[in-house]
Amino acid sequence: MTTRNWEGLRLPAPGTFALDVAHTQIGFAVKHMMVSKVRGTFGEFAGTVTVAENPLESSAELSIKTASIGTGSSDRDAHLRSDDFLAVEKFPEITFRGTRVTGHSGDEFTVLGDLTIRDVTRQVELVVEYGGAGTNPWGQEVWGFSITTEIDREEFGLTWNQTLETGGVLVGKKIKIEIEGEANPA
Repeated sequence: MTTRNWEGLRLPAPGTFALDVAHTQIGFAVKHMMVSKVRGTFGEFAGTVTVAENPLESSAELSIKTASIGTGSSDRDAHLRSDDFLAVEKFPEITFRGTRVTGHSGDEFTVLGDLTIRDVTRQVELVVEYGGAGTNPWGQEVWGFSITTEIDREEFGLTWNQTLETGGVLVGKKIKIEIEGEANPA
């Protein structure tokens, strides 16, 4: 892989890279009944990262098919696809557009961007951990990353909930988003 040294990191050379869907997972976790967490993933998505000459000027785009949500429960997944939550018929995609890198410390970068869910766009801050770059056994260049953020689902119009007899609510407001992945030259 064509790499370069930048502030102690071995980064890919400038260029556009596509997410490797086979080696990337977009997951989330949300409190359930105030006592545990439900985890899920999205199975269909596409994205690119454009690494700039100055890595702090890099950008990213991601599009997720809302109907591809999966939590391991077909009834729950159907509810999440309904108008109570993602309304997949009206809003078939969740999108993210990275607008700027606001800083870094070691292999950790802070990225600001616009996240759109149900046609509501809010600025979110991602913590991106750069995992390194290399060439796989088949000669393909790859680099890896881990991304985390937390959003308030109600800010995106995901307001459905149910009050519990014991106090509290069925679904937590905060959603933790975790993305583990790899990217290859586009």
